Amino acid sequence: MTGAPWPVQTGPDAVAEQGRVSALAVRGVRDLQGVTAAHPELFDAAPFDPALLSSVASVVAFIAPWHTADELRITTRTVLWVFAADWQVDYLARSADDVRQVVTDCLAVADGAAPPPGRHLARLLADLRDELTTVPAFARLRPIWRDELARVFAAVSREWDWKNLPTDPTTGRSLPDLDHYLDNSDNSASSFVNVTHWIATGDDRTLALLPDLLDAGRGVQRVLRLINDLATQGRDAEWGDLNALSLVDDPAQVHDRLAELTSRSRRDLAALAERCPRQADYLNRQISFTSGFYQLSDFWGERDE
Repeated sequence: MTGAPWPVQTGPDAVAEQGRVSALAVRGVRDLQGVTAAHPELFDAAPFDPALLSSVASVVAFIAPWHTADELRITTRTVLWVFAADWQVDYLARSADDVRQVVTDCLAVADGAAPPPGRHLARLLADLRDELTTVPAFARLRPIWRDELARVFAAVSREWDWKNLPTDPTTGRSLPDLDHYLDNSDNSASSFVNVTHWIATGDDRTLALLPDLLDAGRGVQRVLRLINDLATQGRDAEWGDLNALSLVDDPAQVHDRLAELTSRSRRDLAALAERCPRQADYLNRQISFTSGFYQLSDFWGERDE
């Protein structure tokens, strides 16, 4: 991992730096092409198109541009795994038992088990786990990584229930309000990606501050949840996904909450930067990149239905 300060550049030098980061993303795409080729059953649906691979590699390259392509390999592969997990649970699972099977398989892999035959998501997770075992810090921090993974699956299981189970007769509703929806933001797996990234690339200072980084990252995760929802309302309605805008009577509530959460996160990250400037920058860049990206595009390709 690199340790030199990250310079702020303007003018022609900034364009050159953007070119370098773009090349870093290209390296990431080529690696992801190898991953999808090795796991064809997991990535055979139409939404896993070349643009999705490019988008995944780009977001990682632009939020952590001080790393090399080799250093970002685990992070980039983890983001792709998150998309595969989302597809398996949200779009392929037909019952609560299907969801439980995915969760059981993957948590067993996180605990060291071999993936069951034909469980392609678990097999890719095993690949990530095995690569992480080459990182010295992983042996000590593996329980934290496993806990973040469990939080992801608890959140995606809860969202599946919200979308698919009958209305609760005692409350007259099955969908959450906005507060409960945001409390479930671990379903985006941003925090799981972060802890994987920090374990794989972090120096001693970063790893010592891991609890504080995760706390700040969870605030950013809520911001990213709402940025995504405001940009993808049409797709979410078409695909049957939950969206914050569908949970409120006035869209202004979501816009106001996003402004509030963004302001809070920026303040928290400014304080964090006094102790861990690089990782505060990493989290700040998540907000900025996502805000810009969703102005023009989405990660997912078109469904084949």
